[in-house]
Amino acid sequence: MTLTRRHTSRVLLLDDRDRLLLLCGRDPRRPGARWWFTVGGGLEDGESYPAAAVREVHEETALRLPVERLGPLHCTRQTVFHVDGHGFDQYEEYRVARVTAAEREGMDIDTPEARYGHHWWSVAELATTGQTVRPKGLARLLQDVLDPARAPRHRLPFHLGDFDEDTDTGAA
Repeated sequence: MTLTRRHTSRVLLLDDRDRLLLLCGRDPRRPGARWWFTVGGGLEDGESYPAAAVREVHEETALRLPVERLGPLHCTRQTVFHVDGHGFDQYEEYRVARVTAAEREGMDIDTPEARYGHHWWSVAELATTGQTVRPKGLARLLQDVLDPARAPRHRLPFHLGDFDEDTDTGAA
């Protein structure tokens, strides 16, 4: 099967309680296939990664986040996966953004990307879940975001790695 090349901008959207918003996805062609993923999506023609990030935050949460609220490029990832009969070779850029309690409460997370649910995850929840979370190792990544001194090995931005999500089906 031919893979569609896709460039995406993802947001590690944190609330005032250091929890990360994740959306839940499923593959209608694979019963039981379910995973949690960050806010974000594909770039439109001529769009920058930061512009795509704030557009996707708005589309998925109804929050109008100015691009100045995004942190710098934090990390990247390359992944291959299939969903609903389509194959993707996807490059991802991740940036951090924080929202206030009032902004969190004002969000309207009623989008096709979240039709199977959404949840604000703590580091502890991410570290102990048996559910599939993408990118894998998100608990460790979130700890590094919340305490940059904890991860001196990283120079920003850093590459999380290259993944094949069709064969790596493990939990968080």
